[in-house]
Amino acid sequence: MQQHLVTISVGIILGVLARLYMLRIDYRQYPSYPHGFVTHLSLGFIAAALGAVAVPAIAKPDYTAVTFLALAAQQFREVRNIERETLSRLDQMELVPRGFDYIEGIARVFEARNYLVMATALGTSLATYFLGWVPGVVTGIILILFFGRLMRGEWVRDIAEVVPGQVHFDGAFLKVNQIVIMNVGLPAFREKILKEGLGVVLKPKDDNARATLNTVGQRQAILHVAAALLGSKKEIGEPEFNPLARKDIDTGEIAIFLLPNEPDIECLVEAVGRVPVLESAKRMPLSTRVSRSAAD
Repeated sequence: MQQHLVTISVGIILGVLARLYMLRIDYRQYPSYPHGFVTHLSLGFIAAALGAVAVPAIAKPDYTAVTFLALAAQQFREVRNIERETLSRLDQMELVPRGFDYIEGIARVFEARNYLVMATALGTSLATYFLGWVPGVVTGIILILFFGRLMRGEWVRDIAEVVPGQVHFDGAFLKVNQIVIMNVGLPAFREKILKEGLGVVLKPKDDNARATLNTVGQRQAILHVAAALLGSKKEIGEPEFNPLARKDIDTGEIAIFLLPNEPDIECLVEAVGRVPVLESAKRMPLSTRVSRSAAD
C-alpha cells in the first residue's frame, strides 16, 4: 500500500510540475492570469493523476485503468474544441486578429500538453514503482526537459531570411521595396506612413518555406504578433493604417507593412523572426519527387 502511495504521489507531483513548466504567460495573455492559469493547472493535475494511477492499477491487476485513459483522451479533445471556440469569439474583437490557423494551433497545443503531462506522470510512476522514488524523480525531470524541447517548433527565421525593407510610394501605390502593398489616396496619410511606417521582407530559404509563407493563415499570424509586440496605429474606419502582408508573385518574397506605436526596425525584424511556423500552414512540397524535379 505504501509503495503504491509513493508511486502515485511522485507521479502526480512531477506531472503537475510538467504542466507548470509548459504553462507560460507572455505577450499573448492566453491563458490569462489568474483564472485561465488555474483552469489549465487543474486540468494538468487531473491528467497527472490519471497517468500516475495507471501503473499501480495495472500491477494490481486492474485493467480498467486503460479505460480511464481512453476517457481522459476524449475529454482532452473536448478541451481543444472549447479553446478553439473561445479564441474564435475573442478574435472577432481584435483590431489585428490572430486568424483561424493560429487559433487552431493554440488549441492543438493545449490538448497536446495534457497528453504530455499524462505521459510524464506515467513514466515517473513506472520508474518509481520498479526502481524507487529517486530514479522516479530523475526520470520525471528528464521527461519534462525532453517534452519541453520536443514541443518547440520552428520559427519564421528558421525558414526565411528576415531583412528590413524600404517603405516608399510610387505615385499613390505604397510599396515595401518593389512589392506593392496598397493604394493610399490622401496626401496626409502618405506623409504619415513615410514618416512612421516600417517594412520588412521575408526571403524564403527553399520551396517548402515559400509554400508555407504563401498561406494566408501564416501571414496573418505574423501581422498579429508584430502588432502585438510593437503596437499598431490601426483604427476602425482607417484602412490605410492596416498592417498588411503582400507577396512578390515572381520570387515568393513576402513584404510586411506596419504602422507601429514604437517605430524600431530592429525590433520589428526580431518580432517577425520569432513568429512560430503554424502546423496547419506548414507545407512540404519538396518531400515529393515531382516537386524536387520541378524545382531543379
